[in-house]
Amino acid sequence: MAKLTTRSEDYSKWYNELVVKADLAENSGVRGCMVIKPYGYAIWEKMRDEMDRKFKETGHQNAYFPLFIPKSYFEAEEKNAEGFAKECAVVTHYRLKTDPNNPKKLIVDPEAKLEEELIVRPTSEAIIWNTYRGWIQSYRDLPILINQWANVVRWEMRTRLFLRTAEFLWQEGHTAHATKTEAIEETEKMLHVYADFAEQFMAMPVIRGIKTESERFAGADETYCIEALMQDGKALQAGTSHFLGQNFAKAFDVKFTNKEGKIEYAWATSWGTSTRLMGALIMTHSDDFGLVLPPTLAPIQVVIVPIFRSDEQLAEINKVAEYIQNKLKLKGISVKYDNRTENKPGWKFAEYELKGVPIRIAIGPKDLENKSVELARRDNLTKETKALEGLDTYIENLLATIQKDIYLKAEKHRTENTTSVDSYEEFKKVLEEKGGFIYAHWDGTKEEEAQIQEETKATIRCIPLNNTLEEGISMISKKPSKQRVLFAKAY
Repeated sequence: MAKLTTRSEDYSKWYNELVVKADLAENSGVRGCMVIKPYGYAIWEKMRDEMDRKFKETGHQNAYFPLFIPKSYFEAEEKNAEGFAKECAVVTHYRLKTDPNNPKKLIVDPEAKLEEELIVRPTSEAIIWNTYRGWIQSYRDLPILINQWANVVRWEMRTRLFLRTAEFLWQEGHTAHATKTEAIEETEKMLHVYADFAEQFMAMPVIRGIKTESERFAGADETYCIEALMQDGKALQAGTSHFLGQNFAKAFDVKFTNKEGKIEYAWATSWGTSTRLMGALIMTHSDDFGLVLPPTLAPIQVVIVPIFRSDEQLAEINKVAEYIQNKLKLKGISVKYDNRTENKPGWKFAEYELKGVPIRIAIGPKDLENKSVELARRDNLTKETKALEGLDTYIENLLATIQKDIYLKAEKHRTENTTSVDSYEEFKKVLEEKGGFIYAHWDGTKEEEAQIQEETKATIRCIPLNNTLEEGISMISKKPSKQRVLFAKAY
């Protein structure tokens, strides 16, 4: 099996190779679009199922809205339309016909032009708020707490599997409320749902914060985000939650009668995560041998590989493997027994290492004699011999330990790669030589923010929630500042 390019050699190449070799995804025949393969989709399903459970626990329901959005709907909220205009795929015709000059070819039928162009969904606020107009008349109709699992299209010319593709999978929550306070509470609540999911399920530490006005979602009054640090020192936005104020209610005339009998516009939120989380997962934990998966997200948590020289030995190992499988399954642990004879054990070890299976069990003739097995951990590549007696409980506890250790390793990496700086010279030096998260003072203006981005390619990732207030002066204008903000180069 061909080895991966190492991370130190070429991080970008390592990532691209890993996604393909670990059977997660591949480029498709459609430029800029990916095929998510079964193993990659199994990981995404685990993410989706856990998030879906969390959404339902917080009172949300799933619904589905059209893929196509009339252009006029999209124009209704000006900032939103402007923010997405350059990324929109547009449907102009509804029929093909045989080319009269070449019967083997098809052409767009010029007679089949749509009266109004349809935008292929880049985000669904417009179609959803147009729908909510018919659902909301009174305060009794509120809140509306809806989530949608869907695909969206944002036309990208430079693409990378999972991180940036023209079409991707995501969920988008869209809620309507009677008061501003309720809507802000919802926005913050969903941010914390995302952060808890990232940290507890993906074992990925994140910083919760608010975006600057320049980085805010088009059409939002406030955008909250979670930011994660990848192994190469770049940040990745892992989820966003938007307080939309009354902007979409006013754009689509969504009014209701409040408890006092007065007519008001509804208050809105929207929030989303996408298959980008797959890229975050890979780049937070994986190593030069392949994927490292937290047990919560591993499609296979334990793999058993037999080592044998004869059919008789294999028959004996089969019995032990079946015993272990049954015990683990009773504990809800997903386990695979790979007794294929066409591949040698060493090949299988490398395969499951590449795919990030958290625990590998090897059983050979000596293990049969000793009533033991060899256990290998994927996260730290250590091995140990364990007795069959009580193995299921030991593995159950070990999976919990691996989950915790993977998180702690990522947190340690983030701590070691977080720097506070006081001058622009120091900022540029750290950014160039070390990278990572940088805390620095900023004067709060778009001008200074834009200058820093233009000169260094670093952006303000967020103003952290519960940020420590600290008097200082901004890096460029030297104006007074009350707190540091989080900068980084980002994906």
